[in-house]
Amino acid sequence: MTIKDTPEEWEIRATKTPFVGNKTSVRTDDVVMPDGSVVGRDYQVHPGSVAVLALDDEDRVLLIRQYRHPVRHKLWEIPAGLLDIPGENPLHAAQRELYEEAHVKAEDWRVLTDVYTTPGGCDEAVRVFLARSLSEAEGERFEVEDEEADMEHARVPVDELVRGVLAGELHNNCLVVGVLSLVAARSGDGLDALRPAGAPWPARPFES
Repeated sequence: MTIKDTPEEWEIRATKTPFVGNKTSVRTDDVVMPDGSVVGRDYQVHPGSVAVLALDDEDRVLLIRQYRHPVRHKLWEIPAGLLDIPGENPLHAAQRELYEEAHVKAEDWRVLTDVYTTPGGCDEAVRVFLARSLSEAEGERFEVEDEEADMEHARVPVDELVRGVLAGELHNNCLVVGVLSLVAARSGDGLDALRPAGAPWPARPFES
């Protein structure tokens, strides 16, 4: 048996969208089960996201801290954002987010991992990039608003982040997945063996 996720789509008898929001919506599909029964499945429809684990020359990860209203927490996170434009190249989106949220650019980009954040109730797919060879971005800083206006920044050693994740002190999924994937990659074939930044992403196809 090959342990690999595979695409599959069960028959949908009917679908409706009871809620449409600014960035996402909620859809209800009547799905035919293997035994022939039909069951309603509600889920959030999401455009997809990118996240950036930016690693500096001192082995520190660039973090941001901002308020997340649904969970009533201020969370330490890595820079991330939505794929606002259908078919947008995820690398370009990641570079934009790193600039807007941290005013940083990177010379070396790799795909660290691809994940579905909550596949039982949302179709969000996230591509987490590893960015290295960091430097200050040129030009004026991006003007932030809303929750981002209260954003804090830090650079934290990888080992300290691993400890915080395993101690239950850090909870953002992209941060957790990104940091642990970084450590796993290092202990395996190394960071230079990671997929190139333009690697195909079937969950959110894009043009090069």
